[in-house]
Amino acid sequence: MFVAIFGFVMPRAFADAWNQKTIVTFSGPVEIPGQVLPAGTYVFKVVDLDRHFVQIYDKYERHLYATVSSIPEVRSEATEKTVIHFEERAAGSPPAIKTWFYPS
Repeated sequence: MFVAIFGFVMPRAFADAWNQKTIVTFSGPVEIPGQVLPAGTYVFKVVDLDRHFVQIYDKYERHLYATVSSIPEVRSEATEKTVIHFEERAAGSPPAIKTWFYPS
């Protein structure tokens, strides 16, 4: 699954099946649409049957940072781990999340 969210940090991630719940730890700040998340642990989850929305929470799932519109896509190459790609940014700017692929 491909999710067009909006860097260059190496995340550590753990995943869960149906809602594709993924726990990601970033070693530095990252940008998501509308805000910058400080270094830390976050939860990404698909929230609808059509796979068009992803929610990003704090690690305890008590604070919702964003609900992001997404574009579902199946990867041609299966992976065992979560894959996050980042957009290139200007020097001094935090990396911005571009895509999130759940393990397939």
